Order: sequence, then C-alpha cells, then structure tokens
Amino acid sequence: MVQPADSKALTLGLLAGVGLGVAGLTLAVALYQRAKKRNGAGGEPAARRRAEFHNHLKAPEPSPRQADILEKLNGLIRSLEEVKGEVQSLKEAVPRLQERMRKELGPERSPKKRSSPGHTAAKKRKRSEQVPEDGGGDAAAGADSGSLSSEEAESEGGYITAHTDAEEESEEEKVMCPTVNTAFGSSVQEDNQTSELDALMKKADSLHESPELDKKEGFQLLLEKKDQFWDRVEFLWRLARAYADMHDMTADIEDKKNYATIGKEIATDAVNAGPQSADSHMWLAIICGHLSEHGSVQAKIKNGALFKDHIDKAIELRPQDPKLYHLLGRWCYAASQLTWLEKKVAATLFNEAPDSTIQDALQCFLKVEELHPRYSQTNCVYITKCYRELGQPNNAQMWCDMAASFPNNAEEPETQEELEHLLSALKK
Repeated sequence: MVQPADSKALTLGLLAGVGLGVAGLTLAVALYQRAKKRNGAGGEPAARRRAEFHNHLKAPEPSPRQADILEKLNGLIRSLEEVKGEVQSLKEAVPRLQERMRKELGPERSPKKRSSPGHTAAKKRKRSEQVPEDGGGDAAAGADSGSLSSEEAESEGGYITAHTDAEEESEEEKVMCPTVNTAFGSSVQEDNQTSELDALMKKADSLHESPELDKKEGFQLLLEKKDQFWDRVEFLWRLARAYADMHDMTADIEDKKNYATIGKEIATDAVNAGPQSADSHMWLAIICGHLSEHGSVQAKIKNGALFKDHIDKAIELRPQDPKLYHLLGRWCYAASQLTWLEKKVAATLFNEAPDSTIQDALQCFLKVEELHPRYSQTNCVYITKCYRELGQPNNAQMWCDMAASFPNNAEEPETQEELEHLLSALKK
C-alpha cells in the first residue's frame, strides 16, 4: 500500500508529468524512489512509529480529484512494469533468434568473430582489473595503470565499445544479406520469366494468325519452351492450339490422330491448371472434335460429349464470344445429323441420346451474327444449310448470297465446295 509521504511525492510527480510529458513521468519515479529510500532509512522503528501514529490519528479522506490522480498514477506504474517485462522478454529472445538464423543459414554462412585491436585491448584491461590472490597482482595492476593514463583508458574504452558494436552490426548484416539477396534474386528471376512468357505468347499469337509455314514455326517455338512453362495456363492452351493447327495442316490420317491425341492431353493439363480459363476449355473442346473424326462410333460419341461440356463451360466463362456460339452451333448441327446407330450408342453410353435439332443449331449461328455481324463465310453457309433443311428457301437464298459476298478463303476449301453446292441447289 502507498504511504502518504509516497503518495505526496508521486502526486507531485504526476502533476509535473501533465505539463512535461515523459520528463514529468521520470520526475515522479525519481521522487517516489527518493521518498521510499528516505522512509526506509529509519529502519523498522521508524515504520513502527508511523504505524502507531496513524492508528491514533485518522487521516482525512482524499478528495475525488486526489483519488483520481492516485488511480491514474497506479495505472502508469503498472504500465511501466508491463513494459519492463516486455523489454526483458525481447532481450532474452534476440540471442535465440540469432542462433536460430545461424542454424537455418548453415555453418558455411554463420558469421565468424574477428579479432581486432579493440578486442585485444579489452582483454588486457580485463586482466588488469582482476586481482590475483597471491598479491602479485598489485605490481601487475600498477604496471598496467602506469602504461595507460585515465584519459587514454577512457578513450580506449569508448573506441572498443563503438568498434565492437560496429563489428556486431556488420556481422548481423552479413547474416541477413544472403536471405535478402536470395529473395531479391528469386523475385528478379520470376519477373524475367514473366517477361519472357509475355513475349513468347505475343509471338505465338502472331504466328498462329499467319500462313501455314508460320504456324509450324509457332508450334516448334512453343514445343521448345514446354519444360520451362509447363505449369502456366496461358502457355499450355496455346501449345494445345498449336497441336490443333498441326492437325489441320497435316494430310496423313495417322499423324492427324497423333497430333489430336497429344493436343488433348496438353489441353486437359491447361484446364486442370486454370479451370476458369475459357480458352483452355475452348481448345480442349476443339481437339475433342478433331478426335471424334477418328476411331470407332463409341469414341466419336464420347469425344462429342466432351466437346459439348467444355464449350458450355467456355460460354459460361465468356458469354460474349461469337466463336464459342459458332462452335456450339456446329455441334448442334452434327448432333441433329446422327444416324440411328449412333443415337443408340449415345443412349447406351450416356443413358440418353443428344436431342439437339436444326432449330437449336440455327439459333446458335444467328447468335453469332448478333454479336458479330458478317462473322465469317462458314457461319453464313451453316445458316443457309439450316434454313434450307427447315424449308425456308427465301431465307436460305439470302444467307447464301451473303456467304458468296465474302472473298474466297483458300484455308477452308470445304466451305467453298459447300457454298458452290448450295448456290447450285437453290437455283433449281
């Protein structure tokens, strides 16, 4: 419990602290310590006399303002004790942290203590301060004292302290630098890889839009970087696209099947690496469509179902892309043309056969024109075929004329052949 004299000293210190900030708090602590020392100097009799005096003399009750001040002062003292405990905990934790860092960095990176003139002088001074029990230390101490004046000793001591602290900071920097350099180096390497990937993607996109020879160059370019960017979604779906290009450019049936098979594996990796990538789903669907051209009826139905699933997902992720609706329209048109046997196989594999109709396909192709008028000659040809099969010759003729207004596309000879057949059929 705080004695009245102590309370008075602390109260004065607190009042000073209100005006002087940290200096006032220091003064309060100093007055408290001085009052405590003065009260303890009398020893136990003085304490007993004070207790007897207070038993006979009832102290007046403190005013509300004084009680509030005492309460705040007690809170400050408790806060100081807590801060003191936290500082002590930090002082104890720092050596353990340094030791842990040395262990993690390994023995080859642990800082080595160097011997310096300051260390040597410190050892000499420490030996000179020790007094041996045999009495011979007086002569040694005298000799050391004679060799250094008090001013020199103070100067040397200051140099030693500063030099030692500087060395310790230098050693700590050496411990930290490898970690910082490693993190910085990793960040720089990642930035370089990102820049390289960006440049690679731009070039691959440009080559994909170019003639056949440039597409082959783009395929080889991406193939060489497969091991470096095997986990990047943007790279994987472009590589799958390159396999699809090679499938289209190759005449040999077996080579076509091989390109489509490997391309499907790459596109599947792209979907797994980035499920929210519309391009990954789109190219997996396109390659599944290529594979449906090869193999048994069962393989055709299975790959056709995969095509539909991934095109639907791509449209969900990017609903304003006309190319996706064109691809879905082609699937609906193909599904409407399935034979009786193919529908039976589909029903066996998936419990129900695809029920898409010519009308479904037409709606998809018209959606393409809504999003992008005059999207392509192929889309106009498919619209013509749909209207013709639905028995609407006028609409069929209109879209056939629009398809004929496009310049000839040497890359799609099948489209040109179908257009010529439709022009001839509609004139009859």
